[in-house]
Amino acid sequence: MPVRTICKSFSYIRKKKVPERIVIIPTYNEVENAALIIQKVLSIEPEFHILIIDDGSPDGTAAVVKSFCEMYPLKVFLIERSGKQGLGTAYIAGFKWAIKNNYEFIFEMDADFSHNPDDLVHLYNMCHEKGADMSVGSRYKSGVNVVNWPMSRVLLSYFASKYVQFITGMKISDTTAGFVCYRKKVLESINLDNIRMIGYAFQIEMKFKTWLLGFKIIEVPIIFTDRKLGSSKMTKGIASEAVFGVIKMKIRSIFSKKKYLS
Repeated sequence: MPVRTICKSFSYIRKKKVPERIVIIPTYNEVENAALIIQKVLSIEPEFHILIIDDGSPDGTAAVVKSFCEMYPLKVFLIERSGKQGLGTAYIAGFKWAIKNNYEFIFEMDADFSHNPDDLVHLYNMCHEKGADMSVGSRYKSGVNVVNWPMSRVLLSYFASKYVQFITGMKISDTTAGFVCYRKKVLESINLDNIRMIGYAFQIEMKFKTWLLGFKIIEVPIIFTDRKLGSSKMTKGIASEAVFGVIKMKIRSIFSKKKYLS
């Protein structure tokens, strides 16, 4: 799986003062959103760096990101991968990169503005000031805060989280949320090479392992707004992985929690 990193070398970055925060954004065919999301995140205070993981988008997303890498060589970074390899593997590549470069607070966020970049500050404050090890941008912590989704999709998402809560025992309202802040120590404690789910269920597995390890998880209510540009990447296969993968995940943790977490 060829991977190419477009950024200054690791050693060069480490010689400079690195801020505590980096936002990891996976992309596939997000040329309509790429420039907008980068510009918005860069405008936020305190400062957030950005790492884009692009899976060989044929629409030219990577070229857009590269122009920002050239303009902001110590703030915007790009990892190019050949072809679609799954959301989970994209995030894992990003986590490893962020850990290696000593970022203390590592964020996940979608490229399509369904997650409001301004909420990055709220997630950060929950970890930095309130002591959370993981903060989750939650659509369901205070009711159902989803805009522009058809009712069928709202119900599917809401009851999927309830299903995961029931199977796993986690007290998290939005178990499938993809808007998250991790302290570095959480990601260092998880064997990232042993994460099995690669689609949207990756989000469930990461929360489950964080919870089993005893880290403090706090949900932050957000308003989730469906994308205006580009198209959704959700498929039936991704939904199936979540339904059956959660059961397998729970069974593995019951029979050998230590092995499951190793």
